[in-house]
Order: sequence, then C-alpha cells, then structure tokens
Amino acid sequence: MTRFLLTRLGLLVVGLAVASILIFFTLRVLPGDVAQVIGGTQASPAQVASIRAELGLDRPLWVQYGEWIGGVVHLDLGRSLVTGTPVANQLGQKLEVTLPLAGLSLVFGLVIGVPLGVISALHHRRVGGFVISAVAQAIAAVPIVFAGVLLIVLLALTLKVLPTQGFPLDGWHEPGRSLQALILPALTIALVEGAVILRFTRSAALDALGQDYVRTAAAKGMTTTRALITHGLPNVLLSVVSVLGIQIAGLIVGAVIVEQLFQLPGVGRMLVSDVGNRDLTKVQGELLAITALILVVGTAVDVVHRVVDPRERERA
Repeated sequence: MTRFLLTRLGLLVVGLAVASILIFFTLRVLPGDVAQVIGGTQASPAQVASIRAELGLDRPLWVQYGEWIGGVVHLDLGRSLVTGTPVANQLGQKLEVTLPLAGLSLVFGLVIGVPLGVISALHHRRVGGFVISAVAQAIAAVPIVFAGVLLIVLLALTLKVLPTQGFPLDGWHEPGRSLQALILPALTIALVEGAVILRFTRSAALDALGQDYVRTAAAKGMTTTRALITHGLPNVLLSVVSVLGIQIAGLIVGAVIVEQLFQLPGVGRMLVSDVGNRDLTKVQGELLAITALILVVGTAVDVVHRVVDPRERERA
C-alpha cells in the first residue's frame, strides 16, 4: 500500500509539473498583449514597451516560468497583471462558489444515477428498464447549456420555484439563499453527469446479477431485488467510485460552463473575463488550480478504490 501511495503521489506531482508547463507556454502563444490592454488603444509603442518592461513581460519565457513556478511551490500564484491584487486571494473567493456547485452537482448526480441505474438493471427485460436506459442515453448527449436553458424555462420561468440567475452579494452569510441559487445550476450539471453515472451503474448491476453469489441468494429464497441490494450493491458502488474519478473532471468543467449561463461569481466566470483581458498571471493560476483539483480528486478516488476493494488488496 505504501508503494502504491508513493507511486500515485509521484504521478500527481509529475502531472502538475507537466500541466504547469503546458499552461504557461500555451498562453504565451495566444494573440493579444496585456500591456496594450493596460495602456489602452491610445498608448504609443514606447508606452506599451514601458508597461511590458514594468510587468517583466520582456524577460525570457523560461525566466518568467521559473519565477512563477517558484511562487506556486510556496502557494503564491502571483499578482494580477491588470489589477495588481493577489491571484490566490481572488481564486479563494471564487472557489467558495465553484466548489459547492461541483459538490452539489455530484450529490444530485449520484442520487439520480445510482438508484435509476439499479432499477434499469432489475427491469432490463421490461419496458420500464428500456425507457430509463434510452432516456439516459439521450440526456447524456445533450449539451449542458441546452439542459440549463430547459431547466430555466421549466423550473424558473414556468413553475417559478427557483431563481434563474445570480448569487447573493454577501456570499454565504445567508446559507439558505446561497444554496437556493446553486440548486438550478447543480441540477443542470447533474442531469448530464447523472445520466452517465446511470449507464455505468446499470452495466455494473447487470454484471452483478449474473454473478453466482447473487443467483445463489435468489435460489435460497431472496427476491432478485433483495439479492442484488444485499450482495451485489457493494460491487456496484465500487464500479461507481471508479467512474467518479473520470466524471469529477466533467463536473468541474461543467461548473465552469454553467457559471456563465447562471451568472454565478465563480472561477469559470472569472476565467472567461481574465482571458478577455489577457491577464496571463490570473489565467494561468486559475487553470493550474482547476487542473490540480481534478488531479487531486482523481488520485483520492484511486486511493479510496484501492482501500475498499478487496480484490485490489489481494492483487497487491
């Protein structure tokens, strides 16, 4: 187990290092100049050059990267080139919206996907099971923005049970209002991600139904449903845990997209604004934070799966 943990941590560090290099140098080849943005359209070439020198943008790229990554190691993501404020502080404020949104989306996705996946497997030879499976496949193919618009029309504009857009200005000082503002965006992500979880759950449940221990339990008098839930569900949930390592990335990316649609003051909305302003320091800090979050969660899922799955322990 110790060797496995060290290997996973090593891969995590290597992944973050490679991601930082790709993020930094990819941003430098994009068109546009932050010095020109700061100077404005009336700035002369000499003024733009002076701004570039003041911000250190005229130095070799490897020097700029070394300075930035040195700060990252000490949890310092630098300062915004446009406003001069610390990137880490702004990122922390925005994550107060993005992380709860992703977490709530995951909870909704599991609540939707796991029970319906099990029901679909139990009734896979009936009309109900076929309908659930077909609807899940259709929803999984729906663009997340389109799903959000449909939910806005249905739940916000027609039924008027949830707010359409925005987030309280005082943040989480009123948890009830803040949570209410995240329900509709979280449902938007959960519909698509939950459909994917449903399909994986259904597949794992069908596999469990064909296992000897489930059929033996049914032969001894248990109903098929009880046999699956009592003896097969743990293996089904292990399969779901494995899928979550992949789906977490979709949840976070979905949160970034949905924040634009619902006007939420999270990392995604800030990222789009900073890309438009060519604020490279903020953009690279935001992208690295998102990448780190995905890699860390993926590593955690792998470790949990290794700990709770007896088959993995036996292989080790």
